[in-house]
Amino acid sequence: MQSVRFFTNADVAAALAYPQLIEALRKGLANPAEAPVRACHALPDDATLLCMPVWQKGQGVGVKLVTVFPNNGAKGLPSVAALFTLFDDATGQPLAVLEASELTARRTACTSALAASALVRHDASRLLVVGTGALAAHMVRAHSVVRQYERVDIWGRDPEKAAALARQLGAEGYPVQVAADLQTCAQQADCISCVTTSTSPLILGDWLRPGCHLDLVGAFLPTMRETDSAAVARSRIVVDTRAGALEEAGDLLFAIADGAISEQSIHFELSDLLHGRGHRQTNSEITLFKSVGYALEDLIAAQLLLASAESQ
Repeated sequence: MQSVRFFTNADVAAALAYPQLIEALRKGLANPAEAPVRACHALPDDATLLCMPVWQKGQGVGVKLVTVFPNNGAKGLPSVAALFTLFDDATGQPLAVLEASELTARRTACTSALAASALVRHDASRLLVVGTGALAAHMVRAHSVVRQYERVDIWGRDPEKAAALARQLGAEGYPVQVAADLQTCAQQADCISCVTTSTSPLILGDWLRPGCHLDLVGAFLPTMRETDSAAVARSRIVVDTRAGALEEAGDLLFAIADGAISEQSIHFELSDLLHGRGHRQTNSEITLFKSVGYALEDLIAAQLLLASAESQ
């Protein structure tokens, strides 16, 4: 049996550049795959264990195991930890094991940016990122690949964390500043990317300007939400996968329960965008992309990483 490659988070960060990963996702997500809705298990102290299998002919078989410990911030640790295992789909032999926290963050941000390339106005100039966790910096970097933002606002419950993130991204050359008032910045934003584990609305429908795009990433359980039902009802909705969204997307499920939308209001999946359907129609419409995670994204990223390593 051939040796199994192991890649650390640092290896992933060095190999998976945002532009290249966005393009790999653009090609790979256009093709069908088998990806059962992930298993989600409650752990003590509000923690969660996720299991995400996926397979695609010619691309391999993958399984990701993820733990989410929302109280880790107080311990100086990231809230999400993960491993991804890649197998050959022709022989079943293991090919690689990856520390997957960096993989998850990069593929998540690049998937949002991929959707934004079809849904955000071409003249967009202001990006608002809501949240200061591990995903926030990736969102700024990935979204900035597909649109040239003149101003990026960062909002978080802890102003010190927001300020530290703004300094970090500013040193990388991004036009970032701390959002002193969430409502004001949301009312002025062309794209709002939410990456929190909130269980109550942070962004309200009344705040959204015509032409705004909502990128909802953080809430991954039916009990979580980052927007109110009015924001969802005002939007044309695109999801990563319909099955996953109807199982886990709290923002949409709360809105359905409130009667603000129906299941039929979920207009398109990301694959539709990649086949030329569901793109922004007017400069005034409000669009919404809700992702809860699609295991094919991990498989595509892992294959890109392995190909990069083998070419060196």
